[in-house]
Amino acid sequence: MEQRHLGRTGLRVSRIGLGTLTWGRDTDEHDAADLLKTFWEAGGTLIDTADVYGDGEAEYLLGQLMEGLVPRRDLVISTKAGSVPDPDRRFDGSRGHLLAALDASLARLGTEYVDLWHIHAFDPDTPLEETLQALDIAVSSGRARYAGVSNFCGWQLAKAATWQLAAPGIRTRLASTQLEYSLLQRGVEREVLPAALDLGIGLLPSSPLGRGVLTGKYRAAAAPPDSRGASEHLAPFVAPYLDDTASRIVDAVQTAADGLAVTPLQVALAWVRDRPGVTAPIIGARNAQQLTAALSVEALSLPDEICRALDDVSAPVHRYPDHDWSTL
Repeated sequence: MEQRHLGRTGLRVSRIGLGTLTWGRDTDEHDAADLLKTFWEAGGTLIDTADVYGDGEAEYLLGQLMEGLVPRRDLVISTKAGSVPDPDRRFDGSRGHLLAALDASLARLGTEYVDLWHIHAFDPDTPLEETLQALDIAVSSGRARYAGVSNFCGWQLAKAATWQLAAPGIRTRLASTQLEYSLLQRGVEREVLPAALDLGIGLLPSSPLGRGVLTGKYRAAAAPPDSRGASEHLAPFVAPYLDDTASRIVDAVQTAADGLAVTPLQVALAWVRDRPGVTAPIIGARNAQQLTAALSVEALSLPDEICRALDDVSAPVHRYPDHDWSTL
């Protein structure tokens, strides 16, 4: 698998990442082992997890598998901290919480460091410089090699990255940002992606297949019984992408796939993988068969005319002030 530099850093990662959102909950240890081995054997290196996935079970399971299945040195482990199971405070970006969460993640993973550590979300109740100081401490102490943020909007990302570049002392440059990005969700193109490109920050898209909808599996009247859309706790996650607008985009993806003799999954994944500023989409496959189908995109590059057609049918409405205001 092709390797790409993460933003303006020397860290290289596979251009497809493996997500672990369902590990320890819907994905058991046997399926997780198959997924990890399949990914590694295909040349994949980037594994994405978080301290809240499966209430910590995803990290623990990954740590157990690294002991005997895949060498730690062959993987780029990315985890996140900052989300908390508190209805009154969804995010905690305080220095104390973040560093304690990182230590707990390292213990579950059974490793002395993570390659990439993300702040899971922006915390409006904590000064941003305090949150960012946790990144500096994590890297300077050797507990994390690189650092980034997740789910920051455009101004939040720009402020954080600029602070790290301009503030006095030894600061950790932001290497990456992780947000949802697909043909069904192009909101990052409004401000986040331009900021990331300007600041040399690599984008790691989550849900690159539109939460599974872009595979075409939901075109029938009822969701497949083994799909996320049929799952009690994940159906609300899929539901926003089952409207008429999404249906038109899915139809266009299917048409492109038919013309290229490939699958809708391959078309949708290739589109987001090769967007400017994207380093590696994160795939959340349910089993090794699904992952193998996704990894088959490695040999596919979409023709320019197909990309333009998909761009047009999925184009978000971005006018003032994102476009040249003098023409409006």
